[in-house]
Amino acid sequence: MSIALVLLLVLGGGALLIGLWLIGAYNGLVTLRNRFKNAFAQIDVQLKRRYDLIPNLVETAKGYLKHERETLEAVIAARNTAYAASKAAAANPADAAAMKGLLGAESGLAGALSRLMVVSEAYPDLKANQNMMQLTEELTSTENKISFARQAYNDAVTGYNTTRERFPTNLIAGIFNFAEAALFQVDNAAEREAPKVKFS
Repeated sequence: MSIALVLLLVLGGGALLIGLWLIGAYNGLVTLRNRFKNAFAQIDVQLKRRYDLIPNLVETAKGYLKHERETLEAVIAARNTAYAASKAAAANPADAAAMKGLLGAESGLAGALSRLMVVSEAYPDLKANQNMMQLTEELTSTENKISFARQAYNDAVTGYNTTRERFPTNLIAGIFNFAEAALFQVDNAAEREAPKVKFS
């Protein structure tokens, strides 16, 4: 066997190994990206459930809060803004701008719901309304599910981002435009808490 043939076999084997590594790294990034997109889909399901509960909550409160029209309108407006932002983020959870828009809209919704709950505390008949108690219980349960789904999503995003930043996978991520994914995190302590919906 000639030296040229041995050298050709060694180079061919090296190129094959590099090619297999490139394919594996690319497929690994695709898998991790799909994992965090699936995790966001779980958040999206719970957000839609909450968005569906809010109009019922407002409608129930409307009969009791006749002098609080601005508060009720603010809740519906914040819900509609968050719903639109959720659709944009669900279309592409890897889009950092869409995620930032969703986080801002969710912050506004949390604030509006908190104001509604504070106002409703002054109306004992509303607090005692069976429909209102059931809706607030469902809302609290949904907030907890959102929190769990958000944790799973953030874990998946962290795994993806860590892999895409490690050398030498970062070379593949750069070549094929695997952008950094945004965490679904709440910016301040007031937003971290689910709206207080205690009725007894």
